[in-house]
Amino acid sequence: MAARKGHVVLCVDDEAVGLKVRRILLERAGYEVLTASDGPSGLDVFRANDVDAVVLDYSMPGMSGGDVARAMRRLKPDVPILLLSAYVGLHDEVRSIVDIYMTKGEGAPALLERLSNLLTNPSASEQLPRTEDSQ
Repeated sequence: MAARKGHVVLCVDDEAVGLKVRRILLERAGYEVLTASDGPSGLDVFRANDVDAVVLDYSMPGMSGGDVARAMRRLKPDVPILLLSAYVGLHDEVRSIVDIYMTKGEGAPALLERLSNLLTNPSASEQLPRTEDSQ
């Protein structure tokens, strides 16, 4: 699924390898990619650039993806946020801040499809079904 030229995606992840792989994946799909290796840096890049969407890791030291998403919503409430996590169950409060929540295990094709859907139809947020054991 190819991206329309000109879409700028900010990826924030403290794992260098994951960030690099995601950048390559998204660039090959036609996105312009900005990266940040932690929450505060991600917010700086977010403030300084016109960003069409954010791909945000949940588990980061210091400032979690939930905290970063909350701050991004205050700054630019209309920018869609896709939250990635290795965890299946996240607090409903965190999940309600973002447009899409998905696990890293769902893979690259799912990430590209959901990001494309977010950019073409931002009001069609997708969440993983809530489970009884969601934390």
